[in-house]
Amino acid sequence: METKWLEDFVSLAETRSFSRSAQLRHVTQPAFSRRIQALEAWAGLDLVDRSSYPTRLTPAGETFHGQALEVLGSLQATRNMMRGLQAGGVDMIEFAVPHTLAFTFFPAWVMDLRKRFGELKSRLIALNVHDAVMRMTEGSCDLLVAYHHASQPLQLSPDRYEMLSLGAETLAPYAKGGADGQPLFRLAAASGARIPFLGYASGAYMARLVDQILKSTPVLSHLDTVYETDMAEGLKAMALEGHGVAFLPSSSVKKELRARRLVSAAPLHDDTGHSWEVTMEVRIYRERPELARHPKPGAQALWDFLRQG
Repeated sequence: METKWLEDFVSLAETRSFSRSAQLRHVTQPAFSRRIQALEAWAGLDLVDRSSYPTRLTPAGETFHGQALEVLGSLQATRNMMRGLQAGGVDMIEFAVPHTLAFTFFPAWVMDLRKRFGELKSRLIALNVHDAVMRMTEGSCDLLVAYHHASQPLQLSPDRYEMLSLGAETLAPYAKGGADGQPLFRLAAASGARIPFLGYASGAYMARLVDQILKSTPVLSHLDTVYETDMAEGLKAMALEGHGVAFLPSSSVKKELRARRLVSAAPLHDDTGHSWEVTMEVRIYRERPELARHPKPGAQALWDFLRQG
């Protein structure tokens, strides 16, 4: 039995919706349903009444819900206690970072920090967006670095958490460049043309941004999704092999664009004025000092440095 199954179940008990909980947990709905089924198989009985809408718990599920909350609370308390005993890591700043930023933005950012701020001991915890945010809310990291877009804000209360902006980057479509330097596939292709598409899994943060870009475009009906993953690096690897068009963060394709191994797969604006890219802000978050559960002098010094610009 995995603790994430308990977290899934608690979410479902709160939302009464498989689709909404899957979205909040940043997984696909089929994957979320499989995890609830796995929990029920472990428990040996049905916990969810699937014959009603909104979804409701069975009597056994109601009892299990209370126990799940206690178990998760105890685990969190134990984690916090162990973290408090970890004296050896007092000067190690722990960053929770979504996978895409961990591969692209973070390494160059830390290198620049060391030049301007000085020596920095850091521990990177690479996770999906939901789990990275959970690390912050559970007090299991010092700082969270994540993308922000007004349409997809992170659920972090400004009363408890504060943030700084680290910059911005764009999410745009790219495809392998041919011998003539032109993309093998274009999103602005003639009507009726099949466009092999490399997409983010529906539970991924980027998936919802890409959906906004593609929404109401004529090209949408011609996209043929041939591959899905929740990691931008996976999509980039497939695009480099010529499998199709992928929307990728600008920081992940700098070298490939210079070498013309990848090229833009769409104009900045088409004839109707539609934009094929979206700008995301890169933000860093922390618990407010007066509420911090595990304050570290190094993390405070770094925050002060970043706040000064």
